[in-house]
Amino acid sequence: MWIRATAAAVPVAERFEWFRDVVASALLPTAIMSERRADFHAEASTIGLGATQLSRFSHSPLHSRRTPALIRRGDPEQYQLALITGGRWWMSHNGGDEEFGVGDMILWDTSRPQETVAHPGRGPNRSVIIHLPKDVLPLRSGRVDRLLGRRIATDSGMGAVLARFVASLGEHASACAPHELSGLGAAAVDLAAACFAHRVDAYGELPVETRARALRERIDAFIEHHLGDPQLTPGTVAAAHNISVRGLHALFRKEGGESVAASIRRRRLERCRTDLSRPDLAARPVHEIAARWCFPNAPSFSRAFREAYGISPSEYRRVAGAPTGLRGEPGGSR
Repeated sequence: MWIRATAAAVPVAERFEWFRDVVASALLPTAIMSERRADFHAEASTIGLGATQLSRFSHSPLHSRRTPALIRRGDPEQYQLALITGGRWWMSHNGGDEEFGVGDMILWDTSRPQETVAHPGRGPNRSVIIHLPKDVLPLRSGRVDRLLGRRIATDSGMGAVLARFVASLGEHASACAPHELSGLGAAAVDLAAACFAHRVDAYGELPVETRARALRERIDAFIEHHLGDPQLTPGTVAAAHNISVRGLHALFRKEGGESVAASIRRRRLERCRTDLSRPDLAARPVHEIAARWCFPNAPSFSRAFREAYGISPSEYRRVAGAPTGLRGEPGGSR
């Protein structure tokens, strides 16, 4: 599904100009300069997500400027949100002037001038960019303007959820079917809107549906983060998100029918299955892997695993190519 392009397929003398053309077509018309023109490295890829689009870039250090003349030449009328995954950026945009590093998110408006410098790091400058058409984002432009050119923290709250979601899209979107990609694009819009609204104290202005979908994404991220905690229950999940247990169950029924407890159990089994296929964990007994993901009773874990995947844990481990070298695993987990 990704449309990929790499400068390695272009003659060395033409790579920098090639990259400028790629940016103009994939992002927006921009004046780009670089001291590394003679040995410029770049890779780019894009994938459609319904009304939105995702882009990935890896490139040598550069300096870019988007001027009023370039805006008149072409404007996709979008907000573009970048997650930095390599190198450092400096951006001047909408009165802001700030440095950004790996893990930070930055938002800009394609209809406004900007200047960006991508600094060299230990490796190439890398970013994942989500394109958000202004007409699909359910927030007034005046609200969003307050975030332009400023760092969006990703260490907690909706910023962390959104950053993980964008990073995951960059890693796994190619494995999704077209209808799934469209749904992921809608989810990206909802999460971005919720993140922005939280930061400008406008969460109450979002549509009810947007808030519900964003809450479900937050809850899913919370569950994933706490799967190894034996105290993870519907009650603790509800309390962490200031909703009732009844409201939590209603949200799960509306979003797909799987109960909260069933969702936790399924995810824990998936973690066990992943660990059982890892060569570096081949010497670890099955019952220890089960206990790591809160299945302390080996016989019940073996039954649950077989019900879910049609094979016992030890048989799956052998099929997955990670020989155990184990004998007599306790509790009948063979």
